[in-house]
Amino acid sequence: MMKHAQLFLRLVLLAMLSAPVSGQESLGQPSAVFPEDFGSIQTVRELPDGRVLVADPLSKVLFAVDLDAGIRTQVGAEGQGPEEYLQPDAVWPLPGDSTLLVDLGNGRLVALGPDLSFGPTMPLALSEPGPGRPLVLALPQGVDRDGNLYARAMGGMSMGGELPDSADILRISRADRSEAVMGSFRLQGRTRTTEGGASDQRVSIDVIPLSGEDAWGIAQDGSIVVARVGDYHLEWLAPDGTVARGPATPFSPVPLGTAEKEEYVAESARSGGGIGIGIQMDNGQVSMTFARGAGGPDREIDRYEWPEVKPAFYQGRLPIDGLDRAWVRRHVDAGEPSTYDLFDRSGERVATFTLDHGKRVVGFGPTAVYVVAYDEFDLNYLERYDLPM
Repeated sequence: MMKHAQLFLRLVLLAMLSAPVSGQESLGQPSAVFPEDFGSIQTVRELPDGRVLVADPLSKVLFAVDLDAGIRTQVGAEGQGPEEYLQPDAVWPLPGDSTLLVDLGNGRLVALGPDLSFGPTMPLALSEPGPGRPLVLALPQGVDRDGNLYARAMGGMSMGGELPDSADILRISRADRSEAVMGSFRLQGRTRTTEGGASDQRVSIDVIPLSGEDAWGIAQDGSIVVARVGDYHLEWLAPDGTVARGPATPFSPVPLGTAEKEEYVAESARSGGGIGIGIQMDNGQVSMTFARGAGGPDREIDRYEWPEVKPAFYQGRLPIDGLDRAWVRRHVDAGEPSTYDLFDRSGERVATFTLDHGKRVVGFGPTAVYVVAYDEFDLNYLERYDLPM
């Protein structure tokens, strides 16, 4: 009888761990859909007048978009001058209704005034890589209400040594460019290939797809929220060092079949691909280039080694709305609706919302959720939904 009781208990626990998400709701129909396409959208920034700033790195244009009127206006121009950019990649809110523009092509960050005039700049590269010295990049994954940037430490970009399994989260001051370590997160598995000699060394670092990585984002007060990939729980790391840990969230691991693998590479490509970082050393001089769309995943799925199941959620940036709720995108079976779990400041899951297959959340306004949809050519379309309260 004891053996049967232990077996029954084990089956009950397994059933609890693989329980489907209950209480799912649809986010509903969009309140506005912009009629023209974009090449890629990473973030959006709602302006006080209701327009939305959209940086399109593949089309190389910064737009001010009026969704209600269905019109968009180019801001600035392509180039290397003070009022120009080469590859605008993302936009973030700054204090005083200003905006931070990430210009990958020129390797710099640009502050835009409330009237969208171009102001001060700072370089993306805050340090250069070398033996035992990591590369430090001010590539924001979030910005707080004081204008501080939050970026991952590029420990895996050092010129030698073992590939780390975690990375620090840095807070970078725009005022003096100082850095402070505010937390850390687990990295997905990677491999590194080195070619060439000491004077012409080429280093390639490739990720192991869907091997599991923590996701993280920044609240307006500077708190960091991290979704831990192991047992799927959330941690809120406050600026004063206190930590609020939520309970483990039950999830059903999704087996990785051919459809899931093909969907992964397709989604990675149509969302703009990764950021390629080129580092060249010539007689001790280091030069760097940045580009969105470079080094994206190979469409040939057989060239990768894959895990048996998907992790619980997508890696990368966690969007946080104005109600301090973290939106965690769940991994689901290929072809199923996009699914987001919402977590409050205690780390408790408070709601689950679905969108049509493939759609993803890219930002918020005070009463709006901004979502990217795709067509059969992988072109991006911007939609606005009512923010659930």
